[in-house]
Order: sequence, then structure tokens, then C-alpha cells
Amino acid sequence: MSTTTEVIAHNWAFAVFLIVAMGLCCLMLAGAWFLGGRAHGRHKNTPFESGIDPVGSTQMRLSAKFYLVAMFFVIFDVEALYLYAWSTSIRESGWVGFVEAAIFILVLLAGLVYLVRIGALDWAPARRRVVVKTEVISHNNTNRHTQ
Repeated sequence: MSTTTEVIAHNWAFAVFLIVAMGLCCLMLAGAWFLGGRAHGRHKNTPFESGIDPVGSTQMRLSAKFYLVAMFFVIFDVEALYLYAWSTSIRESGWVGFVEAAIFILVLLAGLVYLVRIGALDWAPARRRVVVKTEVISHNNTNRHTQ
């Protein structure tokens, strides 16, 4: 047998899987197109938000901070998955793994502190932020009662 025949014989299952998967995708798309609704009503293309009438335009601009917070969430969530995988193999990794995980957590904490310091996690714009003023109250000795 030639080398190409051996490779094809070895990977035939994967080729069949790819062909079936692509065929199934095409079948589902074609079925949705043929069986899908064709009715066009006045409210057909309006978004449905849990029974609440839509307000405003769909061309509304969202703040970039929304996307930043979403990216930060995904990043820290994926890193939490790494820590979970580390915690399941704590016995095998030993002290070296513990030190590596501690360094990993410290880097995450430094990143989080940096994000808080630059204000990347502040939702409110600068004009709406409330500045809390604190007063120092000193107790004078003049209010003591003497007997």
C-alpha cells in the first residue's frame, strides 16, 4: 500500500465526520429557510424585550466602558477557570505549583488594582460622580462634667 492510501485509510473516520457535519449544517439552514415564516406584519421586525415595548432607536450608542467591563469579566472568569484546574491538581503540583499559583494570583490582583486606580471599572461618568466629603470630629475636653 502506498503512503497516501495509508493516510486516507487512517483518517477516513475524520473525513466522514466532516462531511456529515457540513451536510447537517446545510440541511438545517435549508430547512429553516423553507419552513420559516414569510408573514410580514407591522410589529414583525421589532425587538421583543420580555414583554416591554421598545424605547428609543436601535442605533443607540453604548459607552466603551460597557465593553471594557465585559472584557475584564471574561478575562478574570477565564483566569478563575485556571485556578480551578490548579486546585484539582494541588497534590501533584506540590509546593512549586502553590508558589506558581500564588504568583498568578498576585499578578491578577495587581491587574485589578491597576484597573481600579485608573477608573476603568467606574460606571458613572465624571460629571455624575458624587464626591463624599468627610469631616474630622474632634472631642474637646470642654464638654466634660465635673463633680
